Parts: sequence; structure tokens; C-alpha cells
Amino acid sequence: MTSILSAEEVRVALIRHRPDGIGQTTVLYRPAARDPYRLRAPPSYTRRTGHNQHERARSDMKTIGVIGGMSWESSAEYYRLMNRHAKARLGGHHNARSLMLTVDFAPVEANQRAGDWHALGAQMADAARQLERGGADLVLLATNTMHRVYEAIEAAITVPFLHIADPTGEALRAAGVERVGLLGTRYTMEQTFYAGRLRERFGLDTLVPGDEGRANVHRIIYDELCHGVIEPPSREIYRNVIEDLKARGAQAVILGCTEITLLVKQDDSALPVFDTTALHAQRAVDWAIEANTQ
Repeated sequence: MTSILSAEEVRVALIRHRPDGIGQTTVLYRPAARDPYRLRAPPSYTRRTGHNQHERARSDMKTIGVIGGMSWESSAEYYRLMNRHAKARLGGHHNARSLMLTVDFAPVEANQRAGDWHALGAQMADAARQLERGGADLVLLATNTMHRVYEAIEAAITVPFLHIADPTGEALRAAGVERVGLLGTRYTMEQTFYAGRLRERFGLDTLVPGDEGRANVHRIIYDELCHGVIEPPSREIYRNVIEDLKARGAQAVILGCTEITLLVKQDDSALPVFDTTALHAQRAVDWAIEANTQ
């Protein structure tokens, strides 16, 4: 039987880029500390005297552009995670170079309910163009659901776009996972844009909760987590949903909505947790540090 590593045991330590800057990767992993963002920097980035790779990485760090606000609760988590990972990599007073364009979530949520993905794609594309004009070298979208329109973003900019599913898919494969549970909004769980990418690019079989489970997961995201409300009974609902996914054969679970990490931690799950927010933020910082060292 394949041995399944936890998400915290999977550490992306080296990225090898194609000309587009965020292409194929070499994934190395090792047991992580209790807090993965307090890990020591890899040896090639250890502080030394003289002008070494670490010194160059500090001066040449690229700028990450983040389309945020969906919701702002998870966007604030992105900001915290990116800066903590940059500090873990570079030490001292370092943090990530970043720009964030925060959209108003109310009209976005209304268009999601109405199914007007064309309008949403145009809005996300405009936000990405603004970030590129502001100096972003890489653009990421701080929400899983809105990756339904990622192609509109890619077409609108000339800098790389980092898809949120890719760092997660790579981490899952590195951990030996073949069948994974997916939690997220009903759009992410029920439409094919997310599970399809995991299947086509990483060969992953994705399971989602049943009708009642999907309804509860979606409701808690929009009615509670997007408003910063953390309720213990809701955590118990998620625990039960994850237990059911495990019983159906899932080897791990994806927190496929950037707000879920506010509610569910590894201790709350019967399965290894793969947090898309943390994996996405970490990969963006790794790219920003390493882009000029390849």
C-alpha cells in the first residue's frame, strides 16, 4: 500500500522553471516542524558573508500581485502566510514583496449566484491588468472558486499566473495520494474546472461530499467564514463530512476554499489536510525569491 504523507510533511524546497517562470517543478519533502513557517531556510539561502545566492535573492525578489477580497478574511491570511514564509526563507526583517488589489465581494457573490461567469471573468481580468501595471511580476487569485475564470486572467496579462490547484496537486502526488476528498463552495465541488484540472494534470481521483454535506459546507463558507464567524458546531459538521469521505476511500482532503483554513486544522480532520491557501502562498513566495537565480 502506498504510504501517505501529511501535508505538513511535504515541503517544496526547489523549483525549476521553464521560460514562463513557473513551469515544471522538482518536489523535495522532509518532515516539517510543528509550525511549517518556522522552518530553517534551505542551506543555499543560509546567511553568509559575501555576495552569495542568498544575498542576490534578497535584492532581486520579484513582486507578487494578489487579486484579493473574496473574501477579505482569507486575503488577510494570504498576506500573513506569504510574509511568514519569506521570513522563514530569508530571515532577518525580510518579508514578501507584494501588491494586493481587493475587489468588493458583494457584486462578485451576486454574479456567482446568478451564474454570470462572463462578467466575473472580465472583472478578474481587469484586476490582473491593474496589478501588472502596478509592477507585479506574478499574479495569483486568492480564491479557489474564482479559478472558474482563470483563462480570462491569463489572457489579460503578460506575466505568469499561478493557478491555485497546481501546488496542491503537486503536493498530493509527492505525498503518494491518488484519491482525495475536495471541500469548497458548491461551485468548486460541483463543477469540473477544479477536479478536472487535478485529474488531467496530476492523475488524481476526486471525491466530494453527498448532497447534504455539500450544502452544509457551502453554507458555512458564505454565511459564517466569509464574515469571520468561527462556530464549533460548524467545525463538527466538517469533521463528519471528512469522516464520510474517508469511509468512501479518500486518502486525504483538500481544503478547496481559502476560508476553510480558518475553521479546520489538521487536528480536526481524520485525513491528512492539504490547505490550498498555504500551499498557494508558499509557492508564490518561492517563485518570487528564486526567479532570478535559475
